[in-house]
Amino acid sequence: MNRIVILGAGTAGTMMAVKLRRALEPEDWSITVVDQDNEHLYQPGLLFVPFGLYTKRDLFKPRTRFIPPGVDFVLSEVDAIDVDLQAVKLKDGTALAYDWLIIATGARISPSDTAGMLGEGWRKNVFDFYTPDGALALSRKLREFRGGRLLINMVEMPIKCPVAPMEFAFLADAYFTEQGIRQDVEMAYATPLTGAFTKQRCSDALSYLLTSRGIRLETQFNTGEVDGGAGKLSSYDGRELEFDLLVTIPTHRGAEAIARSGLGNELDFVPTDKHTLQSKASERVFVIGDATDLTSSKAGSVAHFQADVLLENVLRAIGGRPPLPHFDGHANCFIETGHGKAILIDFNYDVEPTHGRFPLPGIGPLKLLEESEANHWGKLAFRSVYWNLLLRGADLSAIGPQMSMAGKWS
Repeated sequence: MNRIVILGAGTAGTMMAVKLRRALEPEDWSITVVDQDNEHLYQPGLLFVPFGLYTKRDLFKPRTRFIPPGVDFVLSEVDAIDVDLQAVKLKDGTALAYDWLIIATGARISPSDTAGMLGEGWRKNVFDFYTPDGALALSRKLREFRGGRLLINMVEMPIKCPVAPMEFAFLADAYFTEQGIRQDVEMAYATPLTGAFTKQRCSDALSYLLTSRGIRLETQFNTGEVDGGAGKLSSYDGRELEFDLLVTIPTHRGAEAIARSGLGNELDFVPTDKHTLQSKASERVFVIGDATDLTSSKAGSVAHFQADVLLENVLRAIGGRPPLPHFDGHANCFIETGHGKAILIDFNYDVEPTHGRFPLPGIGPLKLLEESEANHWGKLAFRSVYWNLLLRGADLSAIGPQMSMAGKWS
């Protein structure tokens, strides 16, 4: 019996379990998925929790609901991976041997990496929204917030969903407007990037939107220290920004098990071939989703595109053929801009976000790189697509893994 082990039952790991189980004969191949809990989190929903648009109930479903029959689900924390012995050691001391390993262990926030972030201001006037507890705590804080200086700060890249910090800024602008206190709130967005986003064309559009909403943009702000008691955020170049409420996107890291195994880079993400998704540590290990060190966005759509490529490459590897360099960094995502509108962007490693129609060339119905109500409703509808189609491995070949330029223009 040949053995495939998948570490992580999030978006990427679940999709790979579904796709591989369909592709491989159960009598010849065992597939085991490992995760430390049975709670599958819909991560895009965290953005809406602080504004009361989603509740905790909207975010979670049991992982076992999406693990297909014929796949073993092991409920355990991973201790370490030994690529030489081809084994995964679990926290209880047991070991899972594998013939092929897929690492889908995701990313985690690490607020302790920033001096003072977990000090006296944590969850008092310093909040995150990238965790369920953080998003719920911030929701309670916003309900009592009556004005002052709101500072949104991204500590460093890479992070999960790179546009989410700006989405928070736009939704906060709309929220305070609806509450009738926008004139009493001074808003600023501080980023280590040279602009609002990593891709210049999209960065220009988002910078314009931030300015038009009265949100000051502070670029090349490399966060050094948080002083919650004094309400100050300091950068390494000596700049200081004052706040009454700081919404921070802390440093992100890969899984602790990756660090313990010595398989990660300085932030514990796994060095991965950017086109084949094969680990650089072993030809019998592949990596997918947020666990990689790739420059593609850490987002659900990217995991979806990677999964189609990875399925082909795992099957090729099993058959003794070399993997194909078919992943082009394809990503698309909705960007909530508040007031019932959103922007949709589509891009890859080399191509900037384009204008055009999506998903059908020339037809749409969604417009790229433009604000529209249709894009907003598309973002809200994605939750149903995620639970009912994406995780269940539905055929979404109309949106292929490689970026298409049909019906698009710069």
